Amino acid sequence: MLVQNELGTRIRELRTQKGWSQESFADRCGINRSHMGDIERGETNVTLATLRTVAQALGTTAAALLQGIA
Repeated sequence: MLVQNELGTRIRELRTQKGWSQESFADRCGINRSHMGDIERGETNVTLATLRTVAQALGTTAAALLQGIA
């Protein structure tokens, strides 16, 4: 599995655990909803700034999001 896919899956799982829709989560992050969809599907490379923003919105760190992803 590609790194982007693994990261996207992890983000989606954490978001759904919090009960947030993709649209509401994208709004929390200040990211366009379609871009968030691309991230969660692993269809785009995430910049470090976006990764940090997403991690903060999820209440975690970028390092924790990436931990164990090869």
